[in-house]
Amino acid sequence: MKYSILELYDTLTDERKVILEGETPINAPFWMDDNSLCFNSEGLIYCNSIRTGLTWQIPTDPCTHSNNDHLFSPDGRYLAISDEVPGVGSKIWLVDTKSADSPRLLTPDTVCYLHGYSPEGKTILYTSKRGGKCNIYSLALTDGRETQLTDAPGHNDGAEYSPSGKYIYFNSARDGLMDCYRMDSDGKNVTRLTSNGRNNWFPHISPDGKTIVYLSYGTDVEPDKHPPDKNVEIRMMNSDGTNDRCILKLFGGQGTMNVNSWIPGGRWFAFVRYEER
Repeated sequence: MKYSILELYDTLTDERKVILEGETPINAPFWMDDNSLCFNSEGLIYCNSIRTGLTWQIPTDPCTHSNNDHLFSPDGRYLAISDEVPGVGSKIWLVDTKSADSPRLLTPDTVCYLHGYSPEGKTILYTSKRGGKCNIYSLALTDGRETQLTDAPGHNDGAEYSPSGKYIYFNSARDGLMDCYRMDSDGKNVTRLTSNGRNNWFPHISPDGKTIVYLSYGTDVEPDKHPPDKNVEIRMMNSDGTNDRCILKLFGGQGTMNVNSWIPGGRWFAFVRYEER
């Protein structure tokens, strides 16, 4: 039996704290606010109160096939989710948590996977596969204007804004293995951040913009894949790529840390590991 264990990691003390565990799948943690830790479970989005321990479902109907790509707007009102439309693929929807209205479809024409929300809440970042290539795009929520930000060989994914909005952090296999990169918010001035001989995914920047945590696979995994049930590392580095080191080794992969899981206060981040019991 596979168990999911949702934990917090204290970056100041290296302390770990278990929040939830059990046979019910837990995937891709993210935060609504400093008390409310959310996650995906079997296509539905749930929220757990760190103070009380209570867990509740966030209504997203008819979007009930959520994958592991979801984020709240900076003000906590809107929940953007990637939902698997049966027979079609992943589309991005916007849920207004203060309204009874149905989710609004943001990407009707293409298969897309959400990864970033701009600091002012007006733009999202996502990956879309078109013409056989996976590249990163932005979408202005005010007028629906889409902008392609990468056009490189290999798989480009996992994009999220820096807290200032000046940079975008992402992962790409453009140089062979999957590595973490940084570019300006308009897609220019790409800088490679990791070069450790591993396949590195999902660089998550801390709220103060100083630290990145990311998911790292060995070379037994294809660069453009991030499968579940693998021995992986969670690694940490400075935002410029210096001081890159392993802080955790665990059994995980897909679902461990797909989207930014730093608590808004900045000291802790959340992750999921798995056990066979």
